[in-house]
Amino acid sequence: MPKERRFLLALLIIFTFSLALGEQALGQPSYKILLCNDDGIDAPGIAVLFEKFLPIGSVTVAAPVRNFSGSSHAITTQEIILVEESVKKGAKWFAINATPATCVRLALECLLPEKPDIVISGINKGDNVGVVTFYSATVSCAREAAFVRIPAIAVSLEVGEKMDYNFAADFIVELAKEMKAKGLKDDTFLNVNFPALPKNLIKGVLITRQDMRASFEYYDKRINPKGQIYFWPLYKPLNQGTQEKTDVWALRNGFISITPFQFDQTDVSKLKDLEAWKFTKWKK
Repeated sequence: MPKERRFLLALLIIFTFSLALGEQALGQPSYKILLCNDDGIDAPGIAVLFEKFLPIGSVTVAAPVRNFSGSSHAITTQEIILVEESVKKGAKWFAINATPATCVRLALECLLPEKPDIVISGINKGDNVGVVTFYSATVSCAREAAFVRIPAIAVSLEVGEKMDYNFAADFIVELAKEMKAKGLKDDTFLNVNFPALPKNLIKGVLITRQDMRASFEYYDKRINPKGQIYFWPLYKPLNQGTQEKTDVWALRNGFISITPFQFDQTDVSKLKDLEAWKFTKWKK
């Protein structure tokens, strides 16, 4: 083979290999992404995430057929689960008649040909900070993925006149890329909240801890025309509080809040105290 042809062939091999490495670094096409939510498959937040993640990998959507906000980590066990499959822009969308957490597990166990590299839950309409995260089905989707050791991010956007789904989605794409590059502890997932502000007014990003104050919920007692008593549930968001760098404080002060969550609820500091209690000496 002439030297010129060998040289051109070598260049072609190097170019192809470099291109493959570049695509892999960007998440193309090896980055497998599962999108889910609790607002329902037709919600605007998941549609924006879908458009933003399409260029960087292989995207699948698995979401409930209706809004399941506030359903926490409930699972579907007492009824059949209907799944309607469609294709948009070459990607599969699964509309599932089940709770958000079940949608994630069903996708991971049955609907996907292989496990995804990351699960993104959201973008939820409304923030999920403080102890409200225990009620959040958006957070449950990410937790469900973490149960089976898949990196996950729960994404929520504070409600307001200046909500910016596009900026939030762009930010999450970059965060997902960095998570893929740097990794995350197996039993950990991220809870991310955006203030309802335009990009130029957001002050920055804070890594935060969860605000542990009780959420402010109350019930308005009412009487219907038939004389029956009923209660209307009401909720008031927490104020910023006095503890800086909590998720609530960050959000109320115009920062993006990123909180690392783990699902091991064991209070390790109390193990030795409990072992000293008398009841632990009981034997049959």
